[in-house]
Amino acid sequence: MRDSGRPLEGLRVVEMGSLLAGPFCGQLLGDFGAEVIKVEPPGKGDPMRVWGRHQKEGRTLWWPIIARNKKSVTLNLREAEGQELARRLIAEADVLVENFRPGTMEKWGLGYRELSEPNPGLVMVRVSGFGQTGPYRDQAGFGSVGEAMGGIRHVTGFPDQAPPRTGISLGDSLAATFGALGAMTALYHREAHGGRGQVVDVGIYEAVLALMESTIPEHVLTGHTRGRTGTVLPFVAPSNIYPTNDEDYILIAGNVDNVFKRLAKAVGHPEWAKDERYATHHARGENMEDLDAGISAWTQERNGDEVLEAMAEAGVPAGKVFTAADMVEDPQYAARGNIVEVEDPEIGPFPMQNVVPRLTETPGEVRWTGPALGQHNDEVYGGLLGISERDREKLREGGIVQCTSRSWTSAPATASRTRRRRSHPRPVPSYATISPPPASCASRRRASSTRRGSPRWPARRR
Repeated sequence: MRDSGRPLEGLRVVEMGSLLAGPFCGQLLGDFGAEVIKVEPPGKGDPMRVWGRHQKEGRTLWWPIIARNKKSVTLNLREAEGQELARRLIAEADVLVENFRPGTMEKWGLGYRELSEPNPGLVMVRVSGFGQTGPYRDQAGFGSVGEAMGGIRHVTGFPDQAPPRTGISLGDSLAATFGALGAMTALYHREAHGGRGQVVDVGIYEAVLALMESTIPEHVLTGHTRGRTGTVLPFVAPSNIYPTNDEDYILIAGNVDNVFKRLAKAVGHPEWAKDERYATHHARGENMEDLDAGISAWTQERNGDEVLEAMAEAGVPAGKVFTAADMVEDPQYAARGNIVEVEDPEIGPFPMQNVVPRLTETPGEVRWTGPALGQHNDEVYGGLLGISERDREKLREGGIVQCTSRSWTSAPATASRTRRRRSHPRPVPSYATISPPPASCASRRRASSTRRGSPRWPARRR
């Protein structure tokens, strides 16, 4: 019988910083039930609130995803009073995630030494361009710089063209993912081995480096520096994308001997399996251009669906190069529930990627989209920290905290926080619809959000 709870329920995370490298780490932890309290500067908030060329109802489409399942509080960290309030908040946390330039937190009196004194179990995830040590630590470093330094830009694209970006913020997301892994590793050590908290230090460039396979020993031990090879893997054939007559591309991977025999038969050339040019893995690698041309000649006479059907019948790995339009219509995506629809109070039904990975007993869940700026100020400062309404008003007047002027109480009264089936005009599964929490700046907190521990997570060590 599946546990109805979320695996990280009872874990409290304070997220500082902005953009992607830190916030994606918070997103991953929040997806599995951690209470993620996002700290933003008063008045403007995280730049991700406005980034993105394409908008709906005047709102960016990036923010509802990167800030999903999070609570938003505003806090001026540049003022001493704001720094003191931050220390009080972090004293109640299991994990702190930040992605400021190294030294910034220390300048504000928020270094790990100061923060761990009242909270020795604190795990502090620090994501930066080059890490907290080394000659580059003080340099500004975005994800694109980390991708270049980590090596992936050099091996991406075609050899006669400049190294391109991958189309997404890969470096930031990788660093954040390793940050989340580091946080859970440090928490396990704290709880299982009686240890204290510790710092998880992730440089974006080294998160990219971790994925670079055998490029280092290839260079050091053999003198070979891997470069850009376009759509192919050198000397591994056939493994390429092949054009179709409906202007699509199908990726076909038939480089293993027994698979290649089936592929050769499927494209009408069973003799290829005995042809000395293609009979072995090495031979196919040496003659990959001729082989790819022969396969392309076959695929160009068919549309994408016909090619995929033929490959499936032959047992040859193949797949379409998907666009977003393909994703929302694909039966595999539908069967796995890879896209979930969440009720956003301003945009309405909002489709986004679901939680990964999939846990069979305690799965993660997208509970709400990115919150309004300062939406949870009263819940956190009043409920969790016990600051009176009078003192909270003084903080607002002093510019230390600030509530958004937008209220989310306009969310449909009939919306339910539980998953329910919903019809959809496209041939996709009925998306699970999740409504936002019924919160505004003056909303009452849920009692469960401020517990110092839970049956699923040990109480914080002091």
